[in-house]
Amino acid sequence: MSVPFQDFAAGLTIRDIPGDALRVLRRSLLDTMGVAAVGSTTQMSQIAHRGARALFGPGDAGGARVLMQGDRLSPAGAAMAGAFTVDSVDAHDGTSPCKGHAGSAVFPALLAAADVRKPMQGADFAVLLAVAYEVSYRAGLAQHHMCADYHTSGAWTAVGVAVACARALDASPEQIRHAAGIGEYHGPRSQMMRCIDHPTMLRDGVGWGAPSGVTAAWLAREGFTGAPALTCEDAPQFWDDLGEAWRLVSDTHYKPYPCCRWAHPAIDAAASLMQIHNLHHSNIAGVEIRTFHNATRLAGHQPATPDEFAYSIAFPVAAMIVRGQIGLPELTRETLADPEILRISNATQLIDDEHFTRISVGKRWAQVTFELTNGDRVSAEPCTPRGDTDQPLSDADISEKFHLFSDPVIGAERATELETLCAGFDSLDASDFGRLLDLCLSGPGS
Repeated sequence: MSVPFQDFAAGLTIRDIPGDALRVLRRSLLDTMGVAAVGSTTQMSQIAHRGARALFGPGDAGGARVLMQGDRLSPAGAAMAGAFTVDSVDAHDGTSPCKGHAGSAVFPALLAAADVRKPMQGADFAVLLAVAYEVSYRAGLAQHHMCADYHTSGAWTAVGVAVACARALDASPEQIRHAAGIGEYHGPRSQMMRCIDHPTMLRDGVGWGAPSGVTAAWLAREGFTGAPALTCEDAPQFWDDLGEAWRLVSDTHYKPYPCCRWAHPAIDAAASLMQIHNLHHSNIAGVEIRTFHNATRLAGHQPATPDEFAYSIAFPVAAMIVRGQIGLPELTRETLADPEILRISNATQLIDDEHFTRISVGKRWAQVTFELTNGDRVSAEPCTPRGDTDQPLSDADISEKFHLFSDPVIGAERATELETLCAGFDSLDASDFGRLLDLCLSGPGS
């Protein structure tokens, strides 16, 4: 390891962060706030918010506002409620090499930390984000390498959140090292495939990973010990280029659709076939999806809840065929009963393809074939999903998605001001950054 992670976290300055990394952080901030806005309206978010209010009142750490809600809880409580909020709509940024997501834990946790550590400038917040993303991604890669089980993002984002929050608390390098160990040890080693096979509100584990990291930072500052974090110290191949190569640049992807990333290549392929062949959904008699093994476990032919929709593949593909989009209207319970979507979903066959399983390492492959009512068959070329770094969403795509999600919830005026501040948040002075916090953390009607 060229630079110990605790020294990287303690010593990083805004001048050390390259421009392309700052651009990713700006995009992720805007994208996550759009997801948080619509997420704040979900039943899952509201339940988590009530639970956090019951259990995590403000204490000596101060009151941090809950993301898109505005009431004050402890930083850990605000992080928990906020992470469940973002995770309730599966449209936030991700990292394919880690098979997971960092922003859904990082932003709620660090916004809570920033809210109790004011005044803070945008550059300070950018440094915390850069630390959290880099440590989270590398800890995630190390954990996947070291552990046979496929753990949720909460397991490794707990480490990144702990390290960044410890930096926010002006912890020493040794305290930061212990924060990582505490966060790793107490982070949720939850089994991702359990929630794939049995979709519920557990989702990606960040609802407990974020507060675990926040708690670890405060404990370490008080002298609690927990080092070493094995994912940070026992897998040097993932840390040797820390501070030189930026994982948040090379590995961050964005989602055009609010469902599991594993379904996205099939959704893209279905949309392409509909357009190329000028098809109407009444022309579709059946659908064949060849994809990698884990994606075939996203069955979901008849999802009964939004959670089952999020972890399905047949139904979102059918929704794209029928509706031509997967946006806010497709997240409603009424959509789950749409007879034409159900017809095509039930006529969809998932095929576990050994070749796609072999090559779906850091990428997600699928091929879609339509059987038409006239007996013809049309197939798309095998593809990986839009939004990866080799097929990036444009800034205009991110903006359109943000407004699609946020305008109906917080209003177009507030959303536009939030977008403007996100675009250059890392150069905001304390006053303007305080305004950005208000826009992110206030309730929908504020």
